[in-house]
Amino acid sequence: MSKGDFYMKSKRAVLAISLAFGLSGAAWAGAPSTGLGQAWPNATDVSLSPHYHVYVFAKDGIEYVQVNGLNGTVRSAIATANGTVLALPIGTDAAHVTTMKTNTATSAGTETVYQDQAVTVTATPASNGALNVTASPLLDTCTDPGECGDVVKQIQ
Repeated sequence: MSKGDFYMKSKRAVLAISLAFGLSGAAWAGAPSTGLGQAWPNATDVSLSPHYHVYVFAKDGIEYVQVNGLNGTVRSAIATANGTVLALPIGTDAAHVTTMKTNTATSAGTETVYQDQAVTVTATPASNGALNVTASPLLDTCTDPGECGDVVKQIQ
């Protein structure tokens, strides 16, 4: 292989990788990379519930979802990538976060507070004032970066 051929193939590979990562940002377009753990982060409230504030952050291919109370109190946060969900040690209810491999039946009072192509997050108030948060990855088989925008799943 000549030096020119190597250069052209390398250039195409870099372009393809850049395009894949560029398209992967579509799902988290505009998601900030800082502010996790703040009561009122400079981020859009994406909550599906009128009872909570939910903020999404993205950095290095990992999505972070933070659940706040209406008064701004940080209740909990999770991280998700590659079909894996982790509870983060953030918020007053960090000890009450459950991660599931799949969605399961919910109990009375449970609300879906956030859902995207990677994860569903639900919140259930407990009688003692705690907030039980459950995060379940959505394990789909999407392979089109224009459709799913999640490069992590596409690499699998």
